[in-house]
Amino acid sequence: MISIDTQAKHYAGFAAMVGRPNVGKSTLTNSLIGEKIAIMSDRPQTTRNKIMCILNTDNAQIMFLDTPGIHKPHHKLGEYMVRTAESTLQEVDVILFVVDAAEKRGPGEDYILELLRKVKTPVILVVNKIDKLPDKSKLFKIMDEYSRLYQFAAIVPVSALNDGEFPGLVGEITRLLPEGPAYFPDDMLTDQPERVIAAEMIREKVLRLTRDEIPHSVAVEVEEFKEREDESVYIRATIFVERDSQKGIVIGAKGGLLKKIGQQARADIENLLYCKVFLDLWVKVKPDWRNQDKALKQFGYNVR
Repeated sequence: MISIDTQAKHYAGFAAMVGRPNVGKSTLTNSLIGEKIAIMSDRPQTTRNKIMCILNTDNAQIMFLDTPGIHKPHHKLGEYMVRTAESTLQEVDVILFVVDAAEKRGPGEDYILELLRKVKTPVILVVNKIDKLPDKSKLFKIMDEYSRLYQFAAIVPVSALNDGEFPGLVGEITRLLPEGPAYFPDDMLTDQPERVIAAEMIREKVLRLTRDEIPHSVAVEVEEFKEREDESVYIRATIFVERDSQKGIVIGAKGGLLKKIGQQARADIENLLYCKVFLDLWVKVKPDWRNQDKALKQFGYNVR
């Protein structure tokens, strides 16, 4: 547990992670809390829902909201993801604007800066992936460039992949939180039900193991989540795609890829649940589900 000294008072509040897709928000969230809750992939727009992860320190409880990457939407699911991310800015005590140190500032960052100028919430600039900078002097140029564009409450460089703890970042967040008691028990890591996290872990493996045409067309629904008498857990889940050709890809030759997806997902779920898991996976086609309100609601995306 990270210890931050702010005169023995206790602070509690919400911190939103925002940034364009693939800047490392989910990796940073998992690294901060020390557990894998938010799914990770090198595919843009991996995170679809707002997921809360909880960090407890000696004198603070920080609820991190890992939001979908802000991007130009091309379907109703994309519109939902962007709306979710943007609405979060109004609901939190601190905003963490995460940027990729190895990538030049572009239209995505400029758009987010425009959104930030419309809210009064303090913003910390988190410059991530500094491990990818061969010339560390470039870091100061990046920090100076952004500081000229917006008045940040703090600027903190990190490597979400390599850093073990983040006392500097946690300290900056803590000083911006309101004083108050914890919202949740100190052993609670997320507000998401176990079956939702399990579905996300399955989807992560599909993202990692399939071709470019598959990831954004995939949804996962856990249809049965049952604890057995021997303390193991049985999970039956369906992977939904939009076309028959995609179904064939996910299943693979003689079911090989689906088996691999199941093996990798089961390992992660067992680490989360601390018990043996029996994972029963199916693949079904639901044409154009990303543009159907009913399907989006079925998969847990609360469209309006």
